[in-house]
Amino acid sequence: MTQNLLMAALIAFASFFLLRRLFGGGAGRIAGPDARGKVEAGALLLDVRSPSEFQMGKLPGATNIPVHALGARIDELDPKRPIVVYCRSGARSSRAASLLRGRGFEVHDLGPAGAW
Repeated sequence: MTQNLLMAALIAFASFFLLRRLFGGGAGRIAGPDARGKVEAGALLLDVRSPSEFQMGKLPGATNIPVHALGARIDELDPKRPIVVYCRSGARSSRAASLLRGRGFEVHDLGPAGAW
């Protein structure tokens, strides 16, 4: 009985993450063309990957503040300027978008850089 319950919980957990990955990571994502339009209109393009990932390749014009340092460096951001945030897979950009929205920023989550 306990094994069946554990197995059901694991299947539900795995299914949730698989579906989330297949369908773009959830609500609040912006499409590449829309993200490019926001940046062209003046939004900050924020890469929340590590500095080493950023150095290996970045989107043109991007600023790097790793997600783990974002809370401590939030004063570097203009709260009146919209932000388009991205990372490698979409997990860190989602966390960053949530943190920034909680602080009153207008944030558009591109998710993975490949969506650009």
